[in-house]
Amino acid sequence: MHAAQILTAATGLLALGWLWQALAALRGMPKLLDLTDPRANWPELEPSPQPHATVVVPACNEEESIRATLNSLLSSTGARLQIVAVDDRSTDRTGAIMDEIVTQAGAGPHSLEVLHIRELPPGWLGKAHALAMGAHRSTAPWLLFTDGDMTFDPRAVSLALRYAAAESADHVVLAFTLELKSFVEVAVFAALQALATWNVRLWKVADAKARDFFGAGGFNLVRRNVYEQVGGFESLRMEVVEDLRLGWLIKRAGFRQRIVVGADLARIRWIKGALGIVGLLEKNGFAGMRYRTEISLLASLGFAIQIVVPLAAFACGGWAAVATLADYAAIALTYFANRRFTRVSPWTAILFAPATAVLLFAFARSTALTLIRKGVVWRGTHYPLDELRRNAGSWR
Repeated sequence: MHAAQILTAATGLLALGWLWQALAALRGMPKLLDLTDPRANWPELEPSPQPHATVVVPACNEEESIRATLNSLLSSTGARLQIVAVDDRSTDRTGAIMDEIVTQAGAGPHSLEVLHIRELPPGWLGKAHALAMGAHRSTAPWLLFTDGDMTFDPRAVSLALRYAAAESADHVVLAFTLELKSFVEVAVFAALQALATWNVRLWKVADAKARDFFGAGGFNLVRRNVYEQVGGFESLRMEVVEDLRLGWLIKRAGFRQRIVVGADLARIRWIKGALGIVGLLEKNGFAGMRYRTEISLLASLGFAIQIVVPLAAFACGGWAAVATLADYAAIALTYFANRRFTRVSPWTAILFAPATAVLLFAFARSTALTLIRKGVVWRGTHYPLDELRRNAGSWR
C-alpha cells in the first residue's frame, strides 16, 4: 500500500475517533449543572452557630497567593466556615502571612486557625500529610479541600453546599476557572482537556454504574463521614495525585459523586506561560500513570501519532489532506463541546499539534526525571520511587 494511502487511512481513523468523542461530549457536557444558573432554586442553608463546612487550605511557599486565598474565603457568604490554613514547612513568608491574617480577621461568621508543620513524618507526602492534619481539626459535617493559590467568589462554597444538600451528594467537585493570559496557555489547556475526554467522561461521573470518577485539588467538597469511611488521606499517605485518588476511592465505595461548573466561582492561575504545564506535570504526569513505564511509553506514542500522522497526511495532499481536515474539524467539534468547561473557542484547535507536543514533552520529562532520580522530588523533598510504586494502586 502506498504511504499516502496508509496516512489517509490512519488519519481517517483518528478523525472517526475524535468525532465519536465529540458527539459523546455534545450529548453529555450539557448535563453538567452550572451553579450560577439563576433558574436553580435550592433551599438556603439553615442558620447555625456551628460551621457548615471546614475548609482545609494547605500551602507550601505560597507567599504570593495565600493572602488572596484566605481573604476570599473569609468573604464567603451564605455559609459559616471553619478555615484551617496549614503551613506545610514553608521557607518563605507563607506562615507569617497566615498568622497576620488571623490577627486582622476580627469578628465574623467564619473562624480561621493556622497549623504550622515543621517536619514531615516518615511514610508521608507533604501535601497528603497537610490535608490529613487539617481534616483532623474539622468540626463541620462537610470538608472542603482546596489549594493555597485559589481565589473564591463569595457565593462559591454556599452554592456548592446547597447543591449537595439538594442532590443528596456525598462528593462535589467544582470545575474551577483558569486564569489564562496568553493564547498559547489557552491552546495547551484546550488540548489537555480534549485529550482527557478519551479517558474521563465528566458527564458520567454522576452515573453510579459508570467507571468514570473525578477529583480536583482546588475544590473537593466531601461529607466528613464519607471521607472517614474511605480512609481519608491516611490511606493516601504516599499518593502524589491525592485529589484524583480521593475521588476514585469515593466513587469506588459507591457514594454519590457530582461535578459541576460555575464560571469564576473558583479561580486559579495554573498554567503560566507556554511551558507552564511542564513544571506542573513534573510530579503528576508519571504518577497518573501509576509509575508504569510501559503505560508512559504507550501514552507518548499516542501523543506522537496525534501530532505527526495528520500533519504528514496533509503534506501528501489529495484525500490524505482531506482526512487531516476532517480530523481537525472533529477536534474543533470536541473543543466546542467542552466550551462550558474550558470557555475556549473551537478555533483554538488550529494549535492542537504544537500544544500536544508540549504535553508530550511534559509527560515524557516527568517519566524520565522520576526514573533518573529514582523518585519524585517536590518542594525540596525526595520521595523514593519504590515506595511510591508500592502505594500506588491501579485505576481499575
